[in-house]
Order: sequence, then structure tokens, then C-alpha cells
Amino acid sequence: MTPVDPLLSSTPLLDFRHPSLATLIADRGWGTLPLHDRIGAIYDFVRNEIDFGYNRADDIPASEVLDDRYGQCNTKGTLLMALLRAVGVRCRLHGFTIHKALQRGVVPELIYPIAPAEILHSWIEVETEAEWVDLEGFILDTSFLLALQRSFSETQSLCGYGAGTDCLSAPPVGWTGESTYIQKTGIARDFGTFDNPDMFYEHHRQALGPLRDWIYRHLIRHWMNARVRAIRAGRLPSVPGLSRPNHGHEEASRAA
Repeated sequence: MTPVDPLLSSTPLLDFRHPSLATLIADRGWGTLPLHDRIGAIYDFVRNEIDFGYNRADDIPASEVLDDRYGQCNTKGTLLMALLRAVGVRCRLHGFTIHKALQRGVVPELIYPIAPAEILHSWIEVETEAEWVDLEGFILDTSFLLALQRSFSETQSLCGYGAGTDCLSAPPVGWTGESTYIQKTGIARDFGTFDNPDMFYEHHRQALGPLRDWIYRHLIRHWMNARVRAIRAGRLPSVPGLSRPNHGHEEASRAA
């Protein structure tokens, strides 16, 4: 009996046999594409058809992320991995933490001082025909990123509003067969690679405690998602210590 490749297998979180994922893959015809195009089509779907936003937790299955139609680094990564494995693309997870400053502007200023100093983060490593490449640029959808680029058109370096990059005007986020990044400059700790997200979350979780976790799930993340929608619409909240956005302050003050 041929052993199952751990970098192609399904797991409780990588539930690519779920009917919603199976139907999506069949409808899009991803499985019939050449490898390069197969990766790119799925990457573009997760990047732009799954909006940047905050789900109830990091360790939710890919089918729930697809149902939400939004996610952040960890949850969009789970969906990306599930879809890639479903069409025979080997991939694994690389775990990190990022400095909380990267999320300033998305996290309300009232909450920011008590937010954890480091936020659990991950990107996906995928095997192409030539090499393994890192995929992180799928986190921010194009509309959200364009809003940041318009508001910070006079700077190349930004650590805030969900971005961590030194090339804001042209970050490497589009699929070309090479690595993509949008939060790389905010990385604090490197936990190494894991065969799947299930293994990652067995060893690493965001330490909030029961009460703070409940408050995040039921209150704070909805507040953060409202701010994300305002940012996507070009209304960026002012953030102490960051260059002031070029426009949108009056509207943003009402959205903050």
C-alpha cells in the first residue's frame, strides 16, 4: 500500500473533501490547469475573493473560512492549503509571530495597549516545478491594499493597518512563481515548518485566556472588521506614531 504523502493529505482543518470546497474546485476547473497556473488561480482566489478580515479563531477548518468569505493570515492560509492539496499541490505551513504594531490601525486604539505584544502568524510554503516558495501576499485583498497605497503614497515603508513592507507602492504580492510577501517586516519569532495547521495549533496558540478570548470572538473582532471595511473604503483611522494618511481623517474618526 502506497503511504499517504503528509503534504497532500486532508486533516480536520484541511477539509478539502467538504462539499463546498469540492464544488468550488470543480466549478473553477482548477484541477485541469498546469501546475503554475493551478497554483496561481487558487492563490488569486484566496487573495481577492476571500476578503481580509478576522474570523472567530485561527484554528477553524477551511470550509468555515470559505463560508465566511473573509480571513486573516492564518485562516486564509488554511483555505489556501486545503485548495492546493485538493488539486495535488504539495504545501506546508511556516509559523511565526508578528509584532502587534503591524495591526495598529486595525486594532482599535482603546484596545491596542492591552493587545498581546506578539500575534500568531503564518505563511504557506508551496512546491513548484522548480523549488519551494513562500506565499504570504494573499493576506490583503487588492482593494484593501490599494487603499493603503493611496493613503501612504509618499512612503515605501509601512508597519501598520495589517501591512508590514518596505515596498508599499509595489509589494511582491502577485503570483509569478516566486515568493510573495505583505507582512514579512513585522515578524518577531520563527517557529519553523509544520506539515499542516492542525499540528501548528497543537503547539502554538494565541494566549488570551477564556475571558479575553470570549470578548475577542464576540466583540473585538467585529469592531476590527468594521475598521477593515472602513479602511478598504479609503477611510483610514489616524494612528499615533505613523505618518498621517493623505486623506480620510474626518470620516475615519467616525469609524474608529
